[in-house]
Amino acid sequence: MSRFRRGGKIVDRTGFRNEKEESGIPQGLIKTARKSGQLNLSNKGLTEVPQCVWRINLDTPEEAHQNLSFDAADRWWEQTDLTKLILASNRLHCLSEDIKLLPALTVLDVHDNQLTSLPHAIGTLDNLQKLHASHNKLKELPEEIWSLRKLKTLYLQHNELESIPEGIENLTYLEELELSNNQLVQIPGSFGKLTNLVKLNLSNNKLTSLPVEICSMKSLRQLDCTSNQLEDVPPELAGMVSLEQLFLRHNKLCHLPEFPSCKLLKELHVGNNRIASLESKHLKHLSSLSLLELRDNKLTTLPDEITLLQGLERLDLSNNSLSSLPVALGNLPNLKSLTLDGNPLRTIRRDLLNKGTQELLKFLRSRMQDQTICSSEEESTRKTAVNSETAMCLPSESKINLRAIMELKALEYSEKQATVVPDELFAAVGNSPIYSVNFSKNQLTEVPSRIVELKNTVNDVNLGFNKLQNMSLELCMLQKLTHLDLRNNLLTALPAEMEALVQLRTVTLSFNRFKTFPDVLYRMSTIEVILISNNQIRTIDPFQLKLLDKLATLDLQNNDLMQIPPELGNCTSLKVLTLDGNPFRNPRAAVIAKGTSAVLEYLRSRIPT
Repeated sequence: MSRFRRGGKIVDRTGFRNEKEESGIPQGLIKTARKSGQLNLSNKGLTEVPQCVWRINLDTPEEAHQNLSFDAADRWWEQTDLTKLILASNRLHCLSEDIKLLPALTVLDVHDNQLTSLPHAIGTLDNLQKLHASHNKLKELPEEIWSLRKLKTLYLQHNELESIPEGIENLTYLEELELSNNQLVQIPGSFGKLTNLVKLNLSNNKLTSLPVEICSMKSLRQLDCTSNQLEDVPPELAGMVSLEQLFLRHNKLCHLPEFPSCKLLKELHVGNNRIASLESKHLKHLSSLSLLELRDNKLTTLPDEITLLQGLERLDLSNNSLSSLPVALGNLPNLKSLTLDGNPLRTIRRDLLNKGTQELLKFLRSRMQDQTICSSEEESTRKTAVNSETAMCLPSESKINLRAIMELKALEYSEKQATVVPDELFAAVGNSPIYSVNFSKNQLTEVPSRIVELKNTVNDVNLGFNKLQNMSLELCMLQKLTHLDLRNNLLTALPAEMEALVQLRTVTLSFNRFKTFPDVLYRMSTIEVILISNNQIRTIDPFQLKLLDKLATLDLQNNDLMQIPPELGNCTSLKVLTLDGNPFRNPRAAVIAKGTSAVLEYLRSRIPT
């Protein structure tokens, strides 16, 4: 090979030479793009797209003019048409009409530039499926964009669009449409023809209304209208039968929208509005709702009909004007998170609010027994009907709480000092679903066998303050049970059959006679709270406890634990661990006083290596 230096540059006589990359794009990227069909030029500081990019599939590569032999990896004539072009995070002000020279494009990403318009030739990209043009300065869209019949994803958020012209209905394959953070004051009714749309984001615009035509979006799962100026939502919105998530935060709504047909709706976000009351007509169709966010509104009361939301897991009522809570709230079987910060609650102690959701719900359920059993007129009427088949008086002369059964769905028979629960009480239930059972503070020596009749609905059972020596197998058949209170009894063990309670989240076993930690609890993966203080437990198994990855609260106060195994520190799911009143020496009281996190960290530091 013969080379010589001319003018400071090396010239290769055999055809190899240093090419000047006038485009500013490494030739290696272009060469790789011809093979892969993908070219990523993001964050290259480009102010314009080099011509070689538009002509990548047309011009013959430089190496083709050289007298060379090619191996299989370098056969330029077998190049692939460009299908994916990424020009994001540059300084582009416009795109050339030469974009038409890339008809095979399926993905075009030009987000985070300074584009004020899109080229008309974009309409020739018949194969385009994804167009990402967010974070630019687009004020309008070319009509040709509606010719992209195969488009599935269109991202136009963070631009300066004031309107969407007619024609969008031609994008019949569109599945995702992002229009947030623009200047839109309305959207056309033709949106309703986007029947394949799954996600629509209209947040942070200036919308005052939604067209009724959007009810035709039968495939829409997520609709985000956060931060607009909506005063109402058309009832036709319920026609979106696939809707799962609806965001209406930061608007001017005065009441919840009605959704009689949205059976799949799981999340409703209506915080930062002007909602002053909740009515049963707004709640009765939301049985599938798992999250209801009502923070920063004007609510002063909650109706008992809140119990209609049987699937609710999270309820955010922060920063309203609630002075009290309905005891019926305690009957929501799946509620895991109840947020009440910023309310002037007067009927609930602050220390109780600080104990968390489960303790608060338990308190509300305990208050049900303070509800008025009957009005004076009802009592007088029933006294004259003791011997009739509709008599509601028990042999003990104590009235059945019919209101609790019919309205609160609760079976109440506590503080009677009774040794048995009368059959008349179960007979009064009839076909009414029962969610809560309270037989506490009696003299029961066994669980009423007829409790199994409630297995299809009951989720909370309180048998505390009795004389139970065994947990009956009937209790183990209540497969929807989520809360079980057996405190202050004479229990020494739990049956293995308890493992069948696959939805149990909270179990209270304090003040019993356990000498060992019940083995069955180690196998109950849904458990979140175990309260087993004031027993005689001597050891715990940290390795099995670690398998309970949902366990957040473990109360072991006042037992006989001689030592705390260091491996307990690996139970990182624990948020509350109480160990006071045990005879162990380590951790010392000073560490215990620092709280759960400090205790767990201390224990981990003691694990042998």
